[in-house]
Amino acid sequence: MAESHAPNTNREELKRSNKDFAQEWAIDVHQDPYEIPLPKLNPAHNDLFEANTVLPYFERLRKECPVHLCEESQYGPYWSVTKFKDIMHVDTNHQIFSSDIMNGGIRLGGEILTEEPDPLTHLPMFIMQDPPKHEEQRKVVSPKFTPVSLKEFEPLIRERAGKILDELPRNEEFNWVRKVSVELTGQMLTTLFDVPFEDRHKLIHWSDTVERLNDPDFFDTLEDGFKELWKCFEYFDAVWKERASRPQPGSDLISMLVHGESTKNMSPNEYLGNILLLIVGGNDTTRNSITGGVLALNQYPDEYQKLIDNPDIIPNMVSEIIRWQSPVAHMCRTALEDTEIAGQKIKRHDRVVMWYVSGNRDEEEIPRANEFLIDRDRARHHLSFGYGIHRCLGNRLGEMQLRILWEEILKRFSRIELVGEPKYLRSSFIRGITDLPVMVRE
Repeated sequence: MAESHAPNTNREELKRSNKDFAQEWAIDVHQDPYEIPLPKLNPAHNDLFEANTVLPYFERLRKECPVHLCEESQYGPYWSVTKFKDIMHVDTNHQIFSSDIMNGGIRLGGEILTEEPDPLTHLPMFIMQDPPKHEEQRKVVSPKFTPVSLKEFEPLIRERAGKILDELPRNEEFNWVRKVSVELTGQMLTTLFDVPFEDRHKLIHWSDTVERLNDPDFFDTLEDGFKELWKCFEYFDAVWKERASRPQPGSDLISMLVHGESTKNMSPNEYLGNILLLIVGGNDTTRNSITGGVLALNQYPDEYQKLIDNPDIIPNMVSEIIRWQSPVAHMCRTALEDTEIAGQKIKRHDRVVMWYVSGNRDEEEIPRANEFLIDRDRARHHLSFGYGIHRCLGNRLGEMQLRILWEEILKRFSRIELVGEPKYLRSSFIRGITDLPVMVRE
């Protein structure tokens, strides 16, 4: 997940100013996408996500060109796949559409690597591997996310959620993201990795860094951002050595990696890549769904009243929140052969983007998809966790955290009231919310 906008980057490009790059590709984020010539539509622009003005771009593409070629973008040429069934076709055909980092990886900006990759930026991880290596490494950590393991987490999550909520200021504005969403997911990460509780903010910082590598408000250059990520390696290298020295293997994720046949001999780059995958996967999806749910309920007050009147609807609501927020906006693949998607001819080595955020609003597949409905039929029928061999490993853990949090919220508060405008993450990969000003009402 830690690719730059040009992973085949030479050193000069790594040192290039993020501010200069952003200015070169500056756009009017409020321009009506129906006024832009169709071949020029570039829905992948980070600024559209930060401004929260991207959804009409996908609406137009679903109507007029569901499989769309953008020939010129800051990421190079790419195909946008915007309809539910077409996305499913790509996601479930890994033999044709590769996720491997050497073929470009899973996000915009990836390129087929024909030269020795830069050791600073090349971070392989199992989500960016094709079979059989993908299955071999995924299998190492998957026992942590079985129903039996998840059941053991429930009392701890409930205790922590209650404590977080009890410590919130009353009748006073605060940022829900920092006080609640980040806290709950950060605490869960410390448990999964078995690292000190007080280090949770370090984990969140490294997760944030992955999505802010080319954000000029955080790093002057890509090189600066990647150097910050390597501090994560230094931290977890010490954890690895400590786990390897234990007489008995532990049950945490690092111990699993230490003793896994397919992971025990990873290079530093691959170890860091997999650590970042687990941090981001354990943080961003759940965190942004926690926040997105509060925002959606405030935007749809009748749905909030449904929740208050019938708390038993929470599990169904959780699925609707995850669909509505679509916290992972896209995943990329690279075509390994000439093929077709919905009649469009895709050439070998073309980059193909599955826009989950668009497929989740495809009204041909999901009735009233542009409405937030917590009692929706078949609410789990969404794309937010992906499909096929790369389906999100921790999806049930994320759902459980949301369910428990909302059960505890309803025990304490009559409302969580939005009192200002949300701020959104500058990323076309993670559809995130950075600030949500609220007040809680008892």
